[in-house]
Amino acid sequence: AAAKELAEKIKATVLVIKAKTGENGKLFGSITSKDIAEKLKSDYKIEIDKKKIELEEAIKSIGNFEVEVKLYPGVISKLTVKVEQE
Repeated sequence: AAAKELAEKIKATVLVIKAKTGENGKLFGSITSKDIAEKLKSDYKIEIDKKKIELEEAIKSIGNFEVEVKLYPGVISKLTVKVEQE
């Protein structure tokens, strides 16, 4: 039940991460599951192991991204990550 509650909380969350960008909205560096986990903890007090955040590859541009978070077996939530220019 707690996992499902957390899944709903994550689904309703839009995580905004500000990053330095170059031309064409490309990031200097990239945003990884570790960055997402740290931002969730600092902004929303939601602690999630970075290994449970499914990123096919690091985020390297500004925009909105949907990220899967595997909380427990059978409980998967989608987190919206909005990357903005710093």
